[in-house]
Amino acid sequence: MSNMVVVGTQWGDEGKGKVVDLLTAKSDMVVRFQGGNNAGHTLVVEGKQFIFHLIPSGILYPDKKCLIGNGVVVDPEVLLEEMAKLEDARIDVTPRRLSLSEKAHLIMPYHRAIDHAREARKGKAMIGTTGRGIGPCYEDKAARTGIRAIDLTEPEVLEEKVKVNLEEKNFYLTRFLNAEALEAEPIVDAYLKMAERLKPYITDVSLELDRAVKAGRRILFEGAQGTHLDVDHGTYPFVTSSNPVAGSACAGAGIGPNQLTHVIGIVKAYTTRVGAGPFATELSDATGDYIQEKGHEFGATTGRRRRCGWLDLVIVKDSVRLNGLGSIAITKLDVLTGLEKVKLCVGYEVRGEAVDHRPASIRRMALCQPVYREMPGWREDISGVRKLDRLPPEARAYLNVIEEISGVPISIVSVGPAREATIVVKDVF
Repeated sequence: MSNMVVVGTQWGDEGKGKVVDLLTAKSDMVVRFQGGNNAGHTLVVEGKQFIFHLIPSGILYPDKKCLIGNGVVVDPEVLLEEMAKLEDARIDVTPRRLSLSEKAHLIMPYHRAIDHAREARKGKAMIGTTGRGIGPCYEDKAARTGIRAIDLTEPEVLEEKVKVNLEEKNFYLTRFLNAEALEAEPIVDAYLKMAERLKPYITDVSLELDRAVKAGRRILFEGAQGTHLDVDHGTYPFVTSSNPVAGSACAGAGIGPNQLTHVIGIVKAYTTRVGAGPFATELSDATGDYIQEKGHEFGATTGRRRRCGWLDLVIVKDSVRLNGLGSIAITKLDVLTGLEKVKLCVGYEVRGEAVDHRPASIRRMALCQPVYREMPGWREDISGVRKLDRLPPEARAYLNVIEEISGVPISIVSVGPAREATIVVKDVF
């Protein structure tokens, strides 16, 4: 038995979707355990591009079961749209292949309205949320006023909760955020209509996982975003509203920690982030533009241009500690091809003081100056390489430094967007 957790080690967008897709081939089930449709996984399979926001990317394999855990906040409209697109591509999305936790909280129209209105009110001080209502939904979950998937099966409960919640939400929207009020009836009608489609998929995911574990099935747990967007451990307040770290797989899916056997961290060969927040190795020059353009660094969910910079091994080392990584997967190594020199940040300096971890203080983080190790680049096309020893010596040396500084072995190296453009160094199963 091998149950694996896949996490991002940076600020998201590390290429988790492709790695999950590869590992799914040897898994029986794929579980999404946190986040919402504020993240996207992009896959290229047989020349076709697929973008997933809620459904685990394992759905592309006809014999795999995909589950959306209780830790995910679900916009039912987005989920149904995603299901429809997959069905149009002749991919089976029946309840036999997809389950939605009855305990998953639902994103409501008032969550999206609050999200947009807050950001508009903040102006230049905005956090840079996706406006999908993720944060406000998690707020209601913590305040015990949330609406869960199970409520879609009980119309009277759903209606009452919407009406009660709108009393408070409308007051906040109109009196503080200067936004429009929402009406309960259209919301209830729309959600009950969607409920008819979703009811067959709603189940107890924790029980389903327990049965799978007892049957010896292999389970793959995938998170969204990255470790440094974690609401507790990230660059707060420029973070997401959930916990993308590996430990969250237990709470977000309903499984015990003793059932998890390996954690693999995804490390993009350089660093990117979307939205506001500190970024020590950010490049605002021609090199940054080169990486952004060659890496097609635009958000899969928002379409926003990603900020790009050299690989920051300080935050990777923090992720090793926070997630208990057993191995790492390097993605987008091919994007660095063509650069005369490549750099890796191996530490920070703050006013002459050496710093070997990311400070919790945003002000102190802004003062951090990266300490770089500069290495020769490579010009050879590596997209067709399938064995580590066939990589250019300079590329291998770059990977060796990542292993040396992180202290974690590399198990996978991605050299292109396609499924087959991958070097498997070690079978993590």
